[in-house]
Amino acid sequence: MDYIELKCEINPFNETVAQILIAELGELGYDSFTENEDSIDAYITENLFDFEQVKAISLDYLPDSNFKLNYSHTTVVSQDWNAVWESNFQPVIISDQVVIRASFHTDTPKVPYDIVIDPKMSFGTGHHSTTSLMVQNILKSEFKDKRVLDMGCGTSLLAILASMRGAKAIDAIDIDEWPYKNSLENIKTNKTDNVSVFLGDARLLDGKAYDIVLANINRNILINDMKYYVACLPQNGLLIMSGFYTEDLKYIQDEAVKNNLTYIDHKVDKNWVSVRFEKK
Repeated sequence: MDYIELKCEINPFNETVAQILIAELGELGYDSFTENEDSIDAYITENLFDFEQVKAISLDYLPDSNFKLNYSHTTVVSQDWNAVWESNFQPVIISDQVVIRASFHTDTPKVPYDIVIDPKMSFGTGHHSTTSLMVQNILKSEFKDKRVLDMGCGTSLLAILASMRGAKAIDAIDIDEWPYKNSLENIKTNKTDNVSVFLGDARLLDGKAYDIVLANINRNILINDMKYYVACLPQNGLLIMSGFYTEDLKYIQDEAVKNNLTYIDHKVDKNWVSVRFEKK
């Protein structure tokens, strides 16, 4: 059976838009996804492909709707399918300490943290700048015996790394069913049994307590939900966020001040930002 590769360009790229688009395409029968810097590639068997259904997808209801979608597609013959996956899903090495790979990658460097993510559900594998920045900030922060929240968890890569870094217990939350199911797979693969996955949004945080909150989402959601994250943190608790551009950092910092947070530092990669705050 041949496959159709659908390339979905998102301009400007937005992680939340990409995740929602993946969910919409999943409803149409697409079963595999790859993240790029400015697009996602989606795959479906040729007999199920209907380009008119794709073009009918509307995301105008999203609060951050200042983006454009552009679609193109090609046919991938069946005998090349495995080669397509292996060529699209390359291992990621971060700070010489973390390798993020698929199970078929065996020739990778020996590092302290070796994380396996199923390539069939490869969105959120560290290839994007925001995920890489979050990983770097996790590496420079103390996680031993901490209670951790991974908000907007995607593949739960960050939750898995927090577990490997010695966290006591981790909750991973995502609003979409696809990341929820994929997180369960990845947690089992990496044997990080102290990670619990939940399907929902910030309303699930009522009454919860964490030492560290991780949130890699987008500017609007981070600003809107920051108060819920802070309410979960004790004094000196740590909030690490990403998913926004350098020009958005001032808005994030303004909201942080309103929520009794102290700026620690931030990192930038390709105009994307990850920032750390401490609760006063």
